[in-house]
Amino acid sequence: MVQSIFQGALSIMIPVLFAACGGLFPALAGTLNIALEGMLLAGAFASFAVYNFTGSITAALIAAVMAAVFLSFLHVIAAFKLRANIFICGIAVNLLSVSLCIVMSDKIFNTRGVVTLQSSVHNVPSVSTGVYLFFAALLVIAAHIVIYKTPFGYRLRACEKNSPSLVSLGINPETYRTAAILISAVFCGIGGSFLSLNLGAFVQGMSAGKGWIALVLIFLGGHKPAGLLAAAFIFGMAESFSNHIQGIWRIPADFILAFPYFCTLAAMLFARKLVKIE
Repeated sequence: MVQSIFQGALSIMIPVLFAACGGLFPALAGTLNIALEGMLLAGAFASFAVYNFTGSITAALIAAVMAAVFLSFLHVIAAFKLRANIFICGIAVNLLSVSLCIVMSDKIFNTRGVVTLQSSVHNVPSVSTGVYLFFAALLVIAAHIVIYKTPFGYRLRACEKNSPSLVSLGINPETYRTAAILISAVFCGIGGSFLSLNLGAFVQGMSAGKGWIALVLIFLGGHKPAGLLAAAFIFGMAESFSNHIQGIWRIPADFILAFPYFCTLAAMLFARKLVKIE
């Protein structure tokens, strides 16, 4: 059972880790991207639809990234060009993503419910959890290098800490904030593709709050890539544990399903307490 819980935790943490790692860039730039949920869902649907018709994992990944980037462009235009409230824009993107997935599913697959791959055309893709984990680990390392070892990372962090200094050097902070949101879209697109390709089906709302959890993990991980990895694993273990104890413990299912979110909240409060003590 322990091995099953561990393996389940790895699968659960993958999309959350991708979303959190992507969302770290806007957070460091002083612009929290709350549209991660919608970008995950868009990536899941786009990758599933493209794979269903092409049978190509590569094409599916490209489609997932493009779908998420498209939503991020809308987000950027509304927030930075039209000067709308960035949090309202993020909520709008999340709602738009849900609606677009429903409409596109109805038009393409003639259903608004669960869509499975056409077995007569393509089989369930052999998406390896290990491959995604390896890729996620590489991205975490790359994110650390970019954030702390490159001029782009220095300027990105300065957007939040000292924007006037960037302006005095002739650097527009919004350029880096825009780049940060686009980077988060790429990460979310890849994470979303795992949701549908690993399952071999698309389910409406299959992101299931993982984008929101990713935002919490950004703070829980101390705004550091390595911290995100640890926080994502903790959440994955909590949710995997709750999945395995259903039917074993005589506890109402609603309480069991709420367990991973309770653990996330408790960890957040505990981390905040440590910060205060320090």
